[in-house]
Amino acid sequence: MKHIIKYMVWVLLLAPVSLFAQQTPVLPLDTILRRIDRNNLLLQSYGLKAESYQYSADAATAWMAPMVGVGTFMTPYPGQKVMDSRDKGSLMLQLEQDIPNPAKLNAKKRYIASQGNVEQAGRDITLNDFKAQARRLYYTWLVAQQRIGVLRENEKIMLTMKKIEEVRFPYNQSQLSGVFKATAKIEANENMIRMQEGTIAKSRSWLNSMMNLPGNETFTIDTAFQPVFTPAATYDTASLALARKDIFKMDETIRSMQLDIESMQREKKPDFRVRFDHMYPLGGMMPQAFSAMGMISIPIAPWSSKMYKSGIKSMQYNVQAMEKERSAMLQETQGMLYGMQYEIQSMQKRIAAMEEKIIPALRQTLDANFLNYQENKLALSNVIDSWEALTMMQSDVLDEKLKLYEMIADYEKQLYR
Repeated sequence: MKHIIKYMVWVLLLAPVSLFAQQTPVLPLDTILRRIDRNNLLLQSYGLKAESYQYSADAATAWMAPMVGVGTFMTPYPGQKVMDSRDKGSLMLQLEQDIPNPAKLNAKKRYIASQGNVEQAGRDITLNDFKAQARRLYYTWLVAQQRIGVLRENEKIMLTMKKIEEVRFPYNQSQLSGVFKATAKIEANENMIRMQEGTIAKSRSWLNSMMNLPGNETFTIDTAFQPVFTPAATYDTASLALARKDIFKMDETIRSMQLDIESMQREKKPDFRVRFDHMYPLGGMMPQAFSAMGMISIPIAPWSSKMYKSGIKSMQYNVQAMEKERSAMLQETQGMLYGMQYEIQSMQKRIAAMEEKIIPALRQTLDANFLNYQENKLALSNVIDSWEALTMMQSDVLDEKLKLYEMIADYEKQLYR
């Protein structure tokens, strides 16, 4: 008996813990966006690429390996008559080292390192796209949850009417077709609920994949969340240039191209080379000898300067073209954001009219018809028509809300793209 009591006490103590452990986690939108930023594999690849450019930049300052050679110097061919021991030639050891110009190496290093910044800017663009996609999935899930709530609520009315028809039928106060019609409407309503549950499952799977989680990971969203449209204070091109990630990437690309031009300009600086030769004479009468030589390149020669001069001109035109493209993109974005703002505000007014005027009127119509139906003053078909009109309008409102939420997501994507 003591063992049984002890077992029951442990069950009572552990039951709340077990229930708490089985609760489905609720993830707000901000939490999902942070997890995408931290865990998404594609975003992580940008950091690795940027890191690789840092190592490539360090490698750009390396010198070429020294050259070592061993051979003979002024050695006669076999069979030749040697008149003097000094004509036997020498055994030669040669050392050679190229010494690149430090200004060239440092300019090349800065250019390669700047490409890492361009890669990081590309990560910001991809992250903004992922955030917009995650918002759309989150809003789709939110609206689908609201649809299920509306369908469940309206289903209660149809279930009540079906029960009334079943009660009245034995007394010849209703027709059997009314029962069948109500049953069909209830089943159609259930199919709509199943479709929304499928939409939720798809959104959950996609969000899981973006957070680098298994597709079947279980979580739910904050159903009390409501997207809010907050228009930007200004749409001047200077503010947009600071906010938009693609403009930032273009700025980094232009900066990298300018560093490339600077690197090309350093090509007119000379490089150096030193060489040391040591000779061991094969004849005993000759002294050991050496040869030391320093060399310098002349890149300003007309036949060699054409290469970097033409490259500089080409890159300068590319920079000018990208600056024009940047200005055009800012101008286009400014007009687009104004248009999106007006469209969103117009959509908000339409939804407010539907929710505050049309739906209450349809609900009052359904309530009045249902009351008359309960008093057996109205046919079931008339109540079903009122029920369908209200359900359709509620569905239309949710359709418009989903469009509004997606427009808000697109607006934020364009504002910070």
